[in-house]
Amino acid sequence: MLELMLCSMLTVLPDYLYRRFGQGKRFGHEITLYSVWYELRWGITTCLMLTVSLITVIFYHHPSSTNVTAYFRTVSILPETIGRVAEVYVGVSDDVTKGQPILRLDSSAQETAVETARRRIDEIDAAKVVAGSDIAAAEGQIVQATESLQQARDELATKQELVARNADVVTRREIERLQNVVDGREGGLAAALAAKEAAQSRLTALLPAQKASAEAELAQAEATLAKTVVRAGVDGRVEQFTLRVGDLVNPMIRSAGLLIPADAGRERLIAGFGQIEAQVMKPGMVAEATCISKPWVIIPMVVTGVQEFIAAGQVRVGEQLIDAQQAVQPGTITVILEPLYEGGLDGVPPGSSCIANAYSSNHDRLAAGGVGTVQWLYLHMVDTVALVHALLLRLQALILPIQTLVFSGGH
Repeated sequence: MLELMLCSMLTVLPDYLYRRFGQGKRFGHEITLYSVWYELRWGITTCLMLTVSLITVIFYHHPSSTNVTAYFRTVSILPETIGRVAEVYVGVSDDVTKGQPILRLDSSAQETAVETARRRIDEIDAAKVVAGSDIAAAEGQIVQATESLQQARDELATKQELVARNADVVTRREIERLQNVVDGREGGLAAALAAKEAAQSRLTALLPAQKASAEAELAQAEATLAKTVVRAGVDGRVEQFTLRVGDLVNPMIRSAGLLIPADAGRERLIAGFGQIEAQVMKPGMVAEATCISKPWVIIPMVVTGVQEFIAAGQVRVGEQLIDAQQAVQPGTITVILEPLYEGGLDGVPPGSSCIANAYSSNHDRLAAGGVGTVQWLYLHMVDTVALVHALLLRLQALILPIQTLVFSGGH
């Protein structure tokens, strides 16, 4: 309507003034309700053509979208294991800080595993004491075996010396018996040394390795026990948290609830512009938005990102081939809008629906020069008609609460 009024001032009004003062035709006499279409045919036709052209230029170079939302993502409150709720630390709606406990699952099995791991460490410490005693006993056996071996060797040496002096004093069988005794006691000494080495290896290698394994099992059991307490990963707020003691929570099927991060949906708006504006939308464009949840307020924005892919064309692996005819909706260009000034989205609840305009600027291109006269005039006109679109957004912001509350039955 605003474009039509502006164009009529440049076309219909001059045509009427010419008919009235140039040809002397008066409204209500020569120009009537039935003849106005014929008398002002040039002005009306030119007005319609100019209006269509103006609307096309405005909406192409300064695109508008009503598909604007302050999207936000929630964080699922999920334990890492299946369990039954033993305690709930927050209410149905409550603020939480990072690391704050939210709920605790039944941890009797995990506590038993921790206690078992601790007992295992105590057993290994006791085994170390026993291994020290085994070393001491092995050392005593070594001393005893050494003395016995030395005694057998001395007796054998004495008998051999007697044989050397007089062969008939000691029999050969006695010498062989003593030699066997010496060999046996040498074996006993070797066994005592091996027993000591085994005890030392058990004390210095085996038991420390077993204790390290037991400590690792204890750490794993304590980590599993800690997982029974679900804590907030970020600062935020839990809403509609109806979980109660006795509920069974399964991370694969049923979550415990949702956590809304504190900054969710308060940093940017996500807008969907028509595909025809794909060549116009660029990062850095100035934009404006007005939201239903914050009426009569125009929020200065800036385009910080333009998604290169259209979600409507996404293909997922399935059992059937994709038919292009199934894509009924053409899809939109996803654009990220952020407030131009800090705190611009204060007072806009996450999830709010908004209306946004983006404005093209040819100032740098005009300042660089090198454009023809016709193009120079066209670019200046494109930048000028942005004012019309900005005025339209303000009119929309003005009537949006009335339209919502009165004509839509929003009350």
